[in-house]
Amino acid sequence: MSRRKTTKISSSYPREARQHYGEIKLYAGTACPELSLKIADYLNLPLCGRDVIDFPNENLFVRLHSSVRGQDCYVIQTTSTPVHRNLMELLIMLQTLRLDSAARVTAVVPYLSYARSDKKDQPRVPISARLVADMIEVAGADRYITLDLHAGQIQGFFSIPGDVLTTFYILINYIESLVPKLYKPVVVTADLGFAKKGRNFAVRIDAPMAFIEKRRVANDAKAEALTMIGDVTNRDVIIVDDELDTGGSMSQAISLCKEMGARDIYVVFVHPVLSREAPSRLAALPVTQIITTDTIPIPPQKREVLGDRLKILSVAPLLAEVVLRANEGRSVGEMFNE
Repeated sequence: MSRRKTTKISSSYPREARQHYGEIKLYAGTACPELSLKIADYLNLPLCGRDVIDFPNENLFVRLHSSVRGQDCYVIQTTSTPVHRNLMELLIMLQTLRLDSAARVTAVVPYLSYARSDKKDQPRVPISARLVADMIEVAGADRYITLDLHAGQIQGFFSIPGDVLTTFYILINYIESLVPKLYKPVVVTADLGFAKKGRNFAVRIDAPMAFIEKRRVANDAKAEALTMIGDVTNRDVIIVDDELDTGGSMSQAISLCKEMGARDIYVVFVHPVLSREAPSRLAALPVTQIITTDTIPIPPQKREVLGDRLKILSVAPLLAEVVLRANEGRSVGEMFNE
């Protein structure tokens, strides 16, 4: 996607429609400052001034530097660790803009927390993803923009319209650049739940697929890789998944691929949660390259552990283009020929 130098709209698009919600006002939370700056830079717009203050009692306070009355406002805030602080900051910023009479408020959430808690799969448990969706709406959001939800049904938890985007095109473009140097590549999904999305990668690069069957153990995020469905023997492997948390499932997937005779292994995932010792665990594995995005900022110390094998692809152009199209009232699907 080419870099956009200006936010000037072509004369073919009605100016009165563009101004229906006022001018774009970008606000950044404290969770992903680098990504926020990239989005603002792509749009050739400044990030609007705001104060986010932590009081000694751990309460948060937000104050805008200027009025947003009648404007089209976007709050960029990922909800990675510290999850509860970042989530609460997002909610407070949304309410602040709503109370200042913004014409429209959009929550831009590259990574939505609690997305794995999307159903009652045990007795006496919550559906936390629904709760988060309700809070975002009640706080004042008119719309939301997010990336690669863990489960598609989470869209139904929102009563407000939104754009649930995919990083598939960003990731596959990079993977396609690797294909010429790969030997008999095969796409492997770390679990059966990602099989449908994994097939999209395989079709795009004209490669076969393999699947790893696993069983989730209790509620402690541990999983046991059980068996390989498909053939990876003497092939370069591309393991794809939606996120990497503690790295347990991915470690087992990599080990299983090696046991089955795989050659070089490339790990591809959207959201780099990288909890606890995940970077060290991943760095110790026989992986040729680790490919992810910047939906969650990776701290310098974790980047250092992963070293030169880490490749981070930015979602900023994608999010910025959707913000622009939302402001103009243009189709997002056109970006993907849909």
